[in-house]
Amino acid sequence: MKITDLSVTLFNWKSAVWKTGSGSFGGHRLLGVVTVHTDAGVEGHAFLGSSRQGADAYVGPLIEFGKPAIMGANPLDIGAIWHRLWKMNRSVSSYAIGAVDVALWDVAGKVANLPIHRLLGTCRDRVPAYASSAWLPTPEAYGEEAKYFRSLGWTAYKIHPHGIPREDIKICQAVRKSVGDDMVLMLDSIWAYGYEDAVRVGRAVEALDYFWYEDPLAEEDVYNYIKLRNKLDIPIMSTEYAPGRFYGMAQWIQQMATDILRGDVAVTGGITPLVKIAHLAEAFRMKCEIHHGGNSLNNVANLHVTMAVNNCDYYEVFPSHGANKFGLVEDIQVDDQGLVYAPQKPGLGYEIDWELVKRETVQVVK
Repeated sequence: MKITDLSVTLFNWKSAVWKTGSGSFGGHRLLGVVTVHTDAGVEGHAFLGSSRQGADAYVGPLIEFGKPAIMGANPLDIGAIWHRLWKMNRSVSSYAIGAVDVALWDVAGKVANLPIHRLLGTCRDRVPAYASSAWLPTPEAYGEEAKYFRSLGWTAYKIHPHGIPREDIKICQAVRKSVGDDMVLMLDSIWAYGYEDAVRVGRAVEALDYFWYEDPLAEEDVYNYIKLRNKLDIPIMSTEYAPGRFYGMAQWIQQMATDILRGDVAVTGGITPLVKIAHLAEAFRMKCEIHHGGNSLNNVANLHVTMAVNNCDYYEVFPSHGANKFGLVEDIQVDDQGLVYAPQKPGLGYEIDWELVKRETVQVVK
C-alpha cells in the first residue's frame, strides 16, 4: 500500500467570539480536512486548525515541504513518517505534522478494522471528563458554571481565570464555596504570573484543596518552575508548550520542574509523540494529562490515546460551553455520570459531516 496524495479541504467555521485570559477565539476561521489518499482506496482524515488559528496558517508549508516527503510511502510506516516530518518542524508546524499523523493512524485503524486505541493497546473503556472554563466576568459566574456542570453529573471543573493574581484567588475561592468539597477543581493560569505571584496564587489554591496548578509560569521558565515546585505541595502541571515538545520533556523530569506532563495531538505533533510522552511519564510514575486538541477530530484522537494509557486521569472538554465542537455528525458526549467512552468503530471512529464540509468549502489544496 502506498500514499498517492495528500490534500487539505479548507471550509468555513463561523462561531461566536469567546476568550480566555490568553486571547480571543472564534469568529470566522477556516478548518481543514487533511486527507491521506492511498492506492488501496483507504483514506485517512484529520482536522487542521482551531477556533484560535485557522488551517490556512499551516497548509502552505505542509503542502510545500511535508507532502513530497510522504508521497509513495507505506501509510502504515507511521513511525518512520513521523520522524521524517518532525525533522521539518522548523518549517512545518507541529499542528500540521500532527494532522498527518492522526490521518495515518486513521488509515491504520481502518485497514485493521479496529479503533485506534486497540492498536495502541487499550487500557480502559471510559474516563471522567472535566469542564474547562472560558473567561467569565465575575467570580460568581465561575461558581455558577461549576455548579451547573456538577448538576449534570460532572465531577471536575477547571478554571481559566483573568490572569490577575488577586482576582484569580477570589475566583478560586468563589468556585470552591459554590460547589463545596465534593467536586474536583483545577486552576490553569495560562502562563500569567511571575514567580512571586505564582507562589501567592499557588498557596491559595493549595489551601482550597485544588487538584492541580497548571501553567502559572512561562512555558520555558524551568528555573522558576523548580523553585515553585519546591515551595508548594499542590501538584504542578506544565510542558503543554514546552520547547522541543516530546524531545523537551527530559529536562523537566531530570530537573524535577513539574509533577505532571502535558500534551495533545495538535501541539505535540500527533498521536505518535503523545503516546511517547505518556509512556515516558509512566516510566517515572508520573501522570500525563492530555490537553484539548483545538477541534473536534483532534479531541477524538486525544480520546483514543487517553484510553490507551493508564496515567491520564481526565478528559478535557474545552471550552465547557462547547464552542470547539464543529464538523462531526455526532461529537463526543459526556454522560450523566461525567464519563466519556472509548470509540468503538474502526480508525478514529467518528464521522465527519461531509455535507457541511461540501457546503462550506472554500478551497481544496493539493
